[in-house]
Amino acid sequence: MSDLGVRLVGSDALLLTCEGTEQVRAATRAAQERRTTGELRCAEVVPGASTVLLDGVVDRDAVAAGLSRWRLPEPEQDEERVVELAVTWDGPDLDEVGRLTGLASTAVVDLLREATLRVAFCGFAPGFAYLAGVPEVLHVPRRSTPRTEVPAGAVGLAGEFCGVYPRASPGGWQLVGRTDAALWDLARDEPALLRPGTVVRLAGG
Repeated sequence: MSDLGVRLVGSDALLLTCEGTEQVRAATRAAQERRTTGELRCAEVVPGASTVLLDGVVDRDAVAAGLSRWRLPEPEQDEERVVELAVTWDGPDLDEVGRLTGLASTAVVDLLREATLRVAFCGFAPGFAYLAGVPEVLHVPRRSTPRTEVPAGAVGLAGEFCGVYPRASPGGWQLVGRTDAALWDLARDEPALLRPGTVVRLAGG
């Protein structure tokens, strides 16, 4: 893991800097495995877009010194949890995404339905997952003027990520569809339907 950067944060945290979402996923898995075995004692492992935060680290200096000996698991070694979301592809920005990419709206939908997306990290709001794996041609900018309210279940694109709004909130992503899936439900043992590492497939016609 010597190709990862590391910075001291606060009094007891380490921030690992990664080269992309795949390396974030591998570093997160490596840290979680060591936390399970007791080799790494920390309060929390938090993946981000290009970083992994190890918070509440016991003996931080020793952990930082030993990072170069960590072995990152290969992606195919991950146990895949798969969630399929039924999407109605009638988002108000679908035609705009087509204009930005030079594709017909039907081609935009086909590319998203064929893509294998994976939760890179969560944030912004409880249950909001940043899905990596969006085809490069669909990497579109956020809206120049965000909406004051985006409905729950809206499926949007922004940069390299796809996301589904778990509840009504302001937002600036390009909306291409909607789903009725409950992204956040406190009645479940795991409130968040989409968690880091989860494979997500967008279905529906």
